[in-house]
Amino acid sequence: MIVFLVGFVILLVIGVPISISIGASAVLGCLSLGYPMVVIGQKMVSGIDSFLLIAIPLFIFAGNLMNAGSITKKIFNTARELVGWIPGGLGHANVIASVIFAGMSGSAVADAGGLGAIEMEAMKSNGYDEDFAGAVTAASSVIGPIFPPSIPLIIYGSVASVSVSKLFMGGVVPAVIMALLLMAMVYYFAVRRHYERHPFSGKALWHEFKGSILALITPLIILSGFTVGWFTPTEASSIAVIYALIISVLVYRTMTWKQFLKCLKDSALSSANTLFIIGSSTLFTYVMAMEGYSNKIANFILGISSHQAVILLFLNIILLLLGMVMEPGAILTLMLPVLLPIAKKLGLDLVHFGVMLVLNLMIGQVTPPFGVCLFVISDVNKIKLEQLYKAILPWCIPLVLTLFLVTYLPHIVTWLPNILLK
Repeated sequence: MIVFLVGFVILLVIGVPISISIGASAVLGCLSLGYPMVVIGQKMVSGIDSFLLIAIPLFIFAGNLMNAGSITKKIFNTARELVGWIPGGLGHANVIASVIFAGMSGSAVADAGGLGAIEMEAMKSNGYDEDFAGAVTAASSVIGPIFPPSIPLIIYGSVASVSVSKLFMGGVVPAVIMALLLMAMVYYFAVRRHYERHPFSGKALWHEFKGSILALITPLIILSGFTVGWFTPTEASSIAVIYALIISVLVYRTMTWKQFLKCLKDSALSSANTLFIIGSSTLFTYVMAMEGYSNKIANFILGISSHQAVILLFLNIILLLLGMVMEPGAILTLMLPVLLPIAKKLGLDLVHFGVMLVLNLMIGQVTPPFGVCLFVISDVNKIKLEQLYKAILPWCIPLVLTLFLVTYLPHIVTWLPNILLK
């Protein structure tokens, strides 16, 4: 077992991709412990043999189609006309556009890489500081995996056997709270730095709204489908792809054949990486469970304190640290066999627990030094990472405050699914 764990740590330290590190160390563990070779293939395949997980590549594909078809640009333009008159207007538009786009892709990286490039260009060309623009874009991208649909919540629901529809609806209120707190931070910086407002024009707002209405109603279609029971999350992902293709190719006519093929390739690569991580993590957790380490870790955490609030604080700190250095899908698959027994012994609602976990891990995606969204924004917009590291720190305050509220006020998460999805 020591060989298994040490191998995993060494591979991570020397820079081997997380998916390979997990898979290679799990195989090494199986061989060193004398497990049958057939177990390796069986566990990896069973980890991704789920109808629910089909939604992951389809939502990734839908997000890429939205970016390639210039739909994200229409969304941002509408958001700019709607809230641009507030001090720091383009910063507010950045946040609002992220909320809308979140209802289509469910991915923080898709938001940061696609919509983020449009937002950054607009803000810099209108006199906003580059570090401010980068920090707002990174922080608002966290909304993507919280507001439905959400790829990390799909992974959590699959592993924990929790209703994904309830998880999706549970993320709505936390996402709105996060957006409002980020907009408050935008207002604070805008007043201090005297950023100009975008003048309000009812005519311009109507023009942009009319031109982007088909894109704007996509989240409404998905949310209403869950609520009424028209379709499952997996079916919703296929609807999102078809809808994105229709409005990109037939309505807006902004999608070329070359762009479509690139979307297919990029989506296939991203999906393969995510699903391979899930499969290899399933084998990893199987070895840990068989050797009794999952129960030992769970009992250790429960032995820290008899108070639920203290244990939740400890879990949040550990997950924030892990989220800074590891991919969320890997953490969810690896840690859930340990965390779910803890949640059940504490009497936590598993929908509330899932949203809390995902929110925590998403904050890690924008936290130095290894926040993935920071790397994406730096690469796409040619900003120095050191500049982003310094700029993002104040924006962690509204994100962590949202996490605190979600952790200790569970009704923020459970209220909406309990009302709409009884």
